Amino acid sequence: MNTKAATKPVIKTNKAAKADAELAEVLRPGQSVELLKELHILTREGRLNQDSRRKLKQVYHLFQFIEQLLRELPEEGAGATLADHGAGKSYLGFIIYDLFFRARQGGNGHVYGIETRGELVERSRALAQRLGFERMSFLNLTVAESAQSGELPAQIDVVTALHACDTATDDAIAFGLAKKARCMVLVPCCQAEVAACLRETKALALSRTPLAELWRHPLHTREIGSQLTNVLRCLYLEANGYSVTVTELVGWEHSMKNELILARYTGQRKASAATRLRELLAQFGLDTLGDTRFRLA
Repeated sequence: MNTKAATKPVIKTNKAAKADAELAEVLRPGQSVELLKELHILTREGRLNQDSRRKLKQVYHLFQFIEQLLRELPEEGAGATLADHGAGKSYLGFIIYDLFFRARQGGNGHVYGIETRGELVERSRALAQRLGFERMSFLNLTVAESAQSGELPAQIDVVTALHACDTATDDAIAFGLAKKARCMVLVPCCQAEVAACLRETKALALSRTPLAELWRHPLHTREIGSQLTNVLRCLYLEANGYSVTVTELVGWEHSMKNELILARYTGQRKASAATRLRELLAQFGLDTLGDTRFRLA
């Protein structure tokens, strides 16, 4: 009995040490463990489970892209403003603030979380206050409403929208254009509007060609609609003076909504992108979107 009692604490200590080592490998330098506990990414004991590990990996991967964009701004982004649309529980906004803005002493950068669910906004406000994250604001607004809100500055440097559903991504792009954003970081989700238009118009200009097979089945209509939506968004951004890169957010095993659109403002409007955009809208019978979502000057 005495032997077992003597060895049990050693086993427990080894397990704890191993868990601490694994956690140190996952967390980025300077990351607040208390923040991750508050966000329920870590357990109360400061441990990761499989689900939270995936979530943290996704947010960290996105943060790497955003950090690079912020560092390209004047003063390496110390005074940058960032608006996170469809913020939800504000995992992304809190981690950006914790890893980037909090460490910049004297910086006046600000993170705005924009979310329609009032209870999540109140929860985020309370958490920011507890952690002393003074340069974070949370607004109970739709993406469209936020473009007209006096609670946001006239210019926003970086616009993010992580898994903003359906047309919310288009609203985030419109917000970025209105706020003269230097960068936009978009992970679209549930692009249903174009698919509905395809079903309605049957893309009349292409209906007598083999290309109509691409959306004959409902599942293909949805997928083609999603792909076409993002192609139109990229052309629209290029036509409005942005250089665009499209890449993966994380591996497909983590999320099927995996497309990451990065846009940097150059001021060089591409006439060829505007022409292609108009042609695609016409060929696929989506002219009404040219008057609403993808209106060109």
